[in-house]
Amino acid sequence: MKTALLFGSSGLIGSNLLDNLINNNNYNKIKIFVRGLPSINNSKVEVIKTDFLDLETLKENLIGDDCFFCIGTTHKDTPDKNEYRRIEYDLPVHLAKIAKLNSINNFIYVSSIGANPKASSTYLKNKGQAEEELKKIGFSNLSIIQPSFLVGNRKAFRISEALGIPVMKFLSLFFLGGFKKYTPINVEIVVKAMIKIASENYNEQTYLSDRLQELGSE
Repeated sequence: MKTALLFGSSGLIGSNLLDNLINNNNYNKIKIFVRGLPSINNSKVEVIKTDFLDLETLKENLIGDDCFFCIGTTHKDTPDKNEYRRIEYDLPVHLAKIAKLNSINNFIYVSSIGANPKASSTYLKNKGQAEEELKKIGFSNLSIIQPSFLVGNRKAFRISEALGIPVMKFLSLFFLGGFKKYTPINVEIVVKAMIKIASENYNEQTYLSDRLQELGSE
């Protein structure tokens, strides 16, 4: 039986991941690290109120088997560029270093399709640079998850996704070869793939969206 550590349990991927982990018999405990206390009542879930501005206080609680990092933000939600950088880059890298010091060997990081440390997009650049730093930490198993446009029920309405996903779904009918990775993907497929990746050794490090579709559909 394993212990899962989950950051970002209120987001689209994180909330679905939490539900799936609760129903997965391989895990007998799920630690979720949150700013505010959620209304959840399950014997498998341990809620750890977290000061994300002082991550060193997490050391004694950041103990387990599989660490899932699903935290992300948008420019709209975080207009301050320094805070945006802290959430998208500093936070995953710092947490990963603490996890490594605590002998956690399995770190699963949710990035994005198109992540690149030299991208012109700040979002993709931060994701890409975070990926590069995570690779240097030396986890026995580092899994970088790069989903395409996510299909699922979000708590917050995003006009760009409401308009963009139907268009991408239509265009994806004509995607061939390397373009298949840009096909919109259901969040449930992504989550199932993440749990499978955490449980099995695929000898891969970066999982593009078409690979996630394959693994999550098995």
